[in-house]
Amino acid sequence: MHDIRAIRENPAQFDAALSRRGLSALSSEILALDEARRACILAAETAQAAQNAASKEVGAAKARGDDAEFERLRALVAEKKAEIAALNAEAGEKDAALRDMLMALPNRPDASVPDGKDEADNVEIRRWGSPRSLDFAALEHYQLPAVKAGMDFETAAKLSGARFVVLSGAVARVQRALAQHMLDTHIDQHGLTETWTPVLVKPEMMYGTGQLPKFGEDSYETTNGWWLVPTAEVTLTNTVYGDTLEESALPKRMVAHTQCFRSEAGSAGRDTAGMLRQHQFEKVEMVSVTHPDQSMAEHDRMTRCAEAILEGLELPYRTIVLCTGDMGFGAVKTHDLEVWLPGQNTYREISSVSTCGDFQARRMNARFKPAGGGKPEFVHTLNGSGLAVGRCLIAVLENGQQADGSVTLPAVLHPYLGGKSILTAEGHLA
Repeated sequence: MHDIRAIRENPAQFDAALSRRGLSALSSEILALDEARRACILAAETAQAAQNAASKEVGAAKARGDDAEFERLRALVAEKKAEIAALNAEAGEKDAALRDMLMALPNRPDASVPDGKDEADNVEIRRWGSPRSLDFAALEHYQLPAVKAGMDFETAAKLSGARFVVLSGAVARVQRALAQHMLDTHIDQHGLTETWTPVLVKPEMMYGTGQLPKFGEDSYETTNGWWLVPTAEVTLTNTVYGDTLEESALPKRMVAHTQCFRSEAGSAGRDTAGMLRQHQFEKVEMVSVTHPDQSMAEHDRMTRCAEAILEGLELPYRTIVLCTGDMGFGAVKTHDLEVWLPGQNTYREISSVSTCGDFQARRMNARFKPAGGGKPEFVHTLNGSGLAVGRCLIAVLENGQQADGSVTLPAVLHPYLGGKSILTAEGHLA
């Protein structure tokens, strides 16, 4: 959420920043509502002072037997009490309207973010690895002979409908191995703290990280008002909801492996084949809570953590910085990692790593006490996929495919698979 004081101090700068995200100037509308809210508060305070003064004089008028003055003052006290209640109610309404307006606006992009309208304007900053040169026609993951026995979309449709999958046997074990490898790497090599969190959260948590109010249709709400998390970003980030941390506690670096749930609203017809875009999927999510001075360096560090997983799995990828028109709602800056999928002959997103500045912290009221003293400040928050497990499974299967229908598996997974290194054309580990 945006700082109303910063908008008051420099409305032109605020408008210029949001114009980079395609929004028209809004500061005048915001400040008019803010001014009306503050006027109500000031009027209520003035009325309160008048009520207090009249209340003090009521007793004196009664003591000296001035009944007329006593009645006038008592009526004035009642009048001011009603006026104060009305003004406070109006101020509350305007405060809620201002908060709703600010909550619906995206974050301001960092100066280093390239301008652009959509993904075509994203900027590649590096590549790692080279796609294999195949002497046979590459297949997509769901077409591979080694996979067909363990990737069942028909049964999933019977159970749950479209965009679900049932994994079994060797394929399910490879997916589990991928998640385990990601967690172990992030914990043992990258210094993240493993965290297990619920997948059902209160609406305040969804507001805290920016999924609500604007993007409610993208997630699932239960009948009792809980929400299924679209990513563990929601729970990990909100562990500091309402907290004031010691500066020495920063940075907090966490990682969690969870089921994630997304309605995929507005994505009809996109990636319907296979398991690239599912309503339920697994993700290993990284979240950092940092000092404001450290957040951009932490963004680069988290990007390297995600890249290291892909490199360990020997998967060619590219890293891009998203333009202003393609960035997520709460991001100041985002790096996307796109992995090579030979079956599609293209790179596809497998991780987004974003720094959000104090945007989420303001929504969560999450602060820290400066070590040198002074007023508490808002923390900065970051999140990133490390990685999307299902998409990583797709990449491992497609990049390891062989002409005979088998799949060669990355060496880092062998210890998790009992030393097995191949998914045979019949769907067994060998």
